[in-house]
Amino acid sequence: MVKGIIFDFNGTLFFDTDLQEEAWRVLFKKYKGRDLGLTEFQDFIHGRVNSDIMDYFFGNSASLEKRIQLMTEKEQTYRQIVRTKNGSPQFVKGAVELFDELQRRNIKFTIATASEISNVEFYFEVFPLKKWLSGPEAILYDNGTFPGKPAPDIYQRAAALIGEDPKDCMVVEDSLSGLRAAQDAGIGRIIAMRPEKDSEIIRQDQKIEAIIDDFTDFAERFL
Repeated sequence: MVKGIIFDFNGTLFFDTDLQEEAWRVLFKKYKGRDLGLTEFQDFIHGRVNSDIMDYFFGNSASLEKRIQLMTEKEQTYRQIVRTKNGSPQFVKGAVELFDELQRRNIKFTIATASEISNVEFYFEVFPLKKWLSGPEAILYDNGTFPGKPAPDIYQRAAALIGEDPKDCMVVEDSLSGLRAAQDAGIGRIIAMRPEKDSEIIRQDQKIEAIIDDFTDFAERFL
């Protein structure tokens, strides 16, 4: 029996991959004078923390101050895109009902996201997260103290946050880097959320229990 569930956020609880990509494209066209290719999104952006993304694309050419400015600008652009295009952002279908069911069954859960605090606070503002989670302190986010996915740290820490051994936890994740992080963290059960990227690799991975399109019937199938 699963004792705790750890959810990725972007692309898992909130389908915003296209919005994230749009924000990165705006930044790169402005500062690099070019667009980003599909493989660049797959290999260096999806599921990864901003500092790692900056390392790859800007390296030593940008000072720490400049990198912070670029990361801040990207996230401001992203939040504006979300507000403009989504109006009132919604969780993936079935997520609210699943959270209620987990709470009813006293199954612990949290969120582990590569997002930074500015976006996490934004999510707590526009989603009803406080119905189940007290605030940003109740989830794992990129605070600069641990390496990003595919390193396993985020899921190891998320399991510790809810007081469970990784082997007794389930992770729901959409990115290849995040799925690898969950595997290397020793997570007992791993569910992939409709992988738009690297789908064939993910479908062939025998360590992934199932691939889902949303959270409809999740409790009946996996709990």
